[in-house]
Amino acid sequence: MKQTAFITGATSGIGKATAEIFAKNKIRLILCGRRAERLKELQEELSKLTEVTTLQFDVRDRYDVADQIANLPIDFKQIDILINNAGNAHGLSTIQEGNIDDWDAMLDINVKGLLYVSRAIIPQMTTRNSGFIVNIGSIAGKEVYPNGNVYCASKHAVNALNKAMRIDLNKHNIRVSGIHPGAVETEFSEVRFKGDAQKAENVYKGYKALQAEDIADIIHFVITRPYHVNIEDLVVYPTAQASPTIMNKN
Repeated sequence: MKQTAFITGATSGIGKATAEIFAKNKIRLILCGRRAERLKELQEELSKLTEVTTLQFDVRDRYDVADQIANLPIDFKQIDILINNAGNAHGLSTIQEGNIDDWDAMLDINVKGLLYVSRAIIPQMTTRNSGFIVNIGSIAGKEVYPNGNVYCASKHAVNALNKAMRIDLNKHNIRVSGIHPGAVETEFSEVRFKGDAQKAENVYKGYKALQAEDIADIIHFVITRPYHVNIEDLVVYPTAQASPTIMNKN
């Protein structure tokens, strides 16, 4: 039977690349994001390969999240795979100079948004005693680096929630996996540096960063293992990166 996957943050980067590889493998898609035009374009493109529906919402709005998921079209109501991908970084400053609005955005999207979406979907999985949740974390959830304070805290929370989900959902036969990328060349740095393209570009100079397609390929590998296999926690670096702060740049 064809599986249905629900992907947050689907309009760019890892989310978009995951949607593309899932579509090529005939997985039915529910694509979620804030940017309506991008959702429309992606739906038109991927509908040539599989069934696709879209939900436009901000994961920070718990009421809209719950309402839209509750009112999915009948053919998309059973969600087999949840990819909690929506997340971002705002700013790169010391704790004493941090922007509180940036802190709110990171905690609201990276932590609370993940919880709102998960809470709306997990009960149907527990009812069926089947399902797969993939939480996209970061190496920032494994180590803390200078000026990463609140972003690192938010991704440490994702790491903890990933473990907690696996424990709570074990009796329901639900697989839970965390994937924690290092440097990935996406819009991530542009958002972090608030549109400063030069700063964002410099992040990826002098080495080959991971590409969104690299992580999408890993996500597809993880979800296609035999059901008794759960790859529970995976850290992925580009070859040039040894830690959050050690990078071999030419």
